[in-house]
This record gives sequence, C-alpha cells and structure tokens, in this order.
Amino acid sequence: MGIRMSEDLAFTIGICAYNEAGAIERSIRSIFDQELSGFTLDKVIVVSSASTDGTDEIVTSLSKEYPEVVLMRQEKREGKNSAVNCYLKAKDTELIVMLNADNAFASEHSLQKLLEPFRDEKVGLVGGHPIPLNSKKTLAGFASNMVWSLHHNIASRCPKIGELIAYRDVGIELPTQYQSDEDFIRVAVESAGYVSVYAPDATVYNRGPETVSDFIKQRLRVNIGQSIMVEKSNFYNPSRDPRMLVEAIF
Repeated sequence: MGIRMSEDLAFTIGICAYNEAGAIERSIRSIFDQELSGFTLDKVIVVSSASTDGTDEIVTSLSKEYPEVVLMRQEKREGKNSAVNCYLKAKDTELIVMLNADNAFASEHSLQKLLEPFRDEKVGLVGGHPIPLNSKKTLAGFASNMVWSLHHNIASRCPKIGELIAYRDVGIELPTQYQSDEDFIRVAVESAGYVSVYAPDATVYNRGPETVSDFIKQRLRVNIGQSIMVEKSNFYNPSRDPRMLVEAIF
C-alpha cells in the first residue's frame, strides 16, 4: 500500500454507490495505490443506497483487506445528497474527499495533488481534473470528451468544481430535494470565507454516457441543477458565462 502515515492533515474519502459492482473495486483499490506525504487517510466510507447487485459484498470483502474501508448501507435509495449526508455524519476529519463509485484515480499522485492546496488555510474547496474513458469515435463519446475538455479549460481560468472534489467541513448538510451536490458544497464553503481552487494534476478517470439519449438526459439534469442554484443561492456556475465558454471552446 502506497499511503504513508503522517501526523499532518487527516482526511476521509466518501463514496456514494448504487449498484456499482462492476466499478467499485477498481475505485477503492485506486485509493490505496496513491502515494501520499503529509496527509493521513482516516476512513473510506462507502454509502450503498439499496444496492442489489453485489456492491455491498464487494465492499465488505475489501474492508477485510483494507481496515480503513467502512460500509454504510441505506435500505432505501434516497438520492446522492442523502448518501453524502450519511458519510458526513459518520466521518471524524475536517477534510473530506468525494470520489464517485465509478471513478478511479488516474495517477498515483492524483490524491496528493488534490490535497496539497489545503496547506493554505484560506483554501476550502479543491476540484480535480476528470478524464473521460469514452471513445471519441462515437457521437456520445465525442460529446463526453468535449464536455470534459471544456470543463478543464474553463476551470483553468475560473475554478469549476465537479466530479472529484475535496473540501473542509463547515457543517454542511445537503438538501435532499435537490441534486447539484458540488455546487451546494461550494456555496457553503465560500460563504464560510474560504476560496475554491482547481488542481489540474489531480486527475481521475470517469466514464460518460454511452448513448446520445443518456448524454442528453445527463446534460438536462446538470442544467436543471444549475438553474436551481441560481434561483436558491444566486450562484452562477462559470460554464454559464457565455464569454468564458467561448474562450474555452477556442
């Protein structure tokens, strides 16, 4: 295991899972392949929301190999925000890393790069750099690669937080009637006086929709969530700035 113990900054990794038997092991193992210096992994809390495909059994088996892994099971599927609230109540550290169950760190140094900005006490939220695994030869795959390329180009100009994030605990409890978990967290952290930054070398592999129909549904959910953030918190995601979007495209 590459993780080195340290007395510096402890952190928890939270993973929300629903029927992720095909991906959860790769995701968890990628955590323990990380090389860390100055940071201590306390727990990996996996909240499984009524999974029925063997996800729970895989996590339980991995917990015997990695004692830091803890399974929390929700009997009913109540949405990602509810699952996030579960591990926030169970963690014991100020720093939290949110890793999606179907994602895996792309480099053995990704986690270090994600956590390093917290050495600055003004930093409260750090966003990572998602890299899609979809083939560019299909229409949906090309669209997914384009979206995450734009995400990177925008975030390099103005932090755009999504897919992989780390943040300080400021007493966050996410509203379960909405999604947009990363945006709600950002609003709470920045309202507490912290700043958000982008860590381009904190890379994580993700897989976007494989069909055009699923891609459209995903983008609709994202845009609905961003519209809610504008209405509820007057928070405008950088990607809603037409000038910034055009600059990122070019």
